[in-house]
Amino acid sequence: MTVSFADNDVRRRQVAAITSSRTDHMSITQLRAFHIVAKSGGFSQAARDMAISQSTLSSHVRELEAHCGLNLFERKPRGVSLSADGERLFEITSRLFTAEKEANAFLRGEAGSNGGHLRVAADGPILALPILSRLKVDRPKLTFSLAVDNSARVIDQILDYRADVAITAQTPDDPRLYGVHFLSMRIGLCVPVGHPLAERDGVKMRELEGMSFIMRERGSRTREIFERNLAEHGTTVQQIVEISSREGVREAIANGVGCGVVADLEFGHDARLAFVPIDDARELIDEYAICLAERRHLPLIRGFIDEAGRLRPDDSEAVFATPLPGAFPDTRDRKTTRPTTQ
Repeated sequence: MTVSFADNDVRRRQVAAITSSRTDHMSITQLRAFHIVAKSGGFSQAARDMAISQSTLSSHVRELEAHCGLNLFERKPRGVSLSADGERLFEITSRLFTAEKEANAFLRGEAGSNGGHLRVAADGPILALPILSRLKVDRPKLTFSLAVDNSARVIDQILDYRADVAITAQTPDDPRLYGVHFLSMRIGLCVPVGHPLAERDGVKMRELEGMSFIMRERGSRTREIFERNLAEHGTTVQQIVEISSREGVREAIANGVGCGVVADLEFGHDARLAFVPIDDARELIDEYAICLAERRHLPLIRGFIDEAGRLRPDDSEAVFATPLPGAFPDTRDRKTTRPTTQ
């Protein structure tokens, strides 16, 4: 059989095309490998998460970087960090694999009326848990995770696709967000039961002059509202301790380190502590239930937002704004509850 130079040329082009398609095509496997490494902060943990060898995982990431011509990771002696290009790609892959997860859940029926899984972020557990409890009545197979952080970082978890829904006191003014304002809370003192003010029905801002306080870190909405009220009344207090968690603040107060500030509906029940309303603190803490606007129509997310809008504390005097579709209401009734101290 005679083979012409023309035939050989055709075959070379065919082989080159096949080879090119294998090497230049960006695969979902490569994107997933990148995404898991970005989430894990290193190749070793990512390889364990994906149940593949580290060399295979590294190969996937190298092929992806070669394909796009970008350096997606900054390699360090202990793990890796995302480059600027990697950060932008991670935002995209977060949306991609979140959508994939939702599609799989829908096809398996887990997104129906009986179950599903919800990732919740909140600036405190007290407001989020009643909503989840009501949601489970209609969805008995519902599972959820709850991450508690300060108000600013809670919003970041939504924007970074690390949470599906959130409860936050930070006004969500990002156009990517959707949500409703569902209640307002007044602030008050949190003091040990033996404190001279513990039996009072209320105090004025001027009475706090010179007192020692335990504060949350910057980013705490309760702290921000308290400082606004102090400024409005020209009152100065001593901040002697800054603690990053609510539990830490509560324990420090109970041990007599100083006084604290807490929202009335979030005071809870602790026999060591007493809540004393600050009668002339006019700045309130507004709470919002939020999600990404692009995901607001998903049944489970919509159900959470709807339940938040229906949430009411036991005190019948509490009045909250009616959620307005597609907006965060600016007008609110300022009546709130006053908890009992036990």
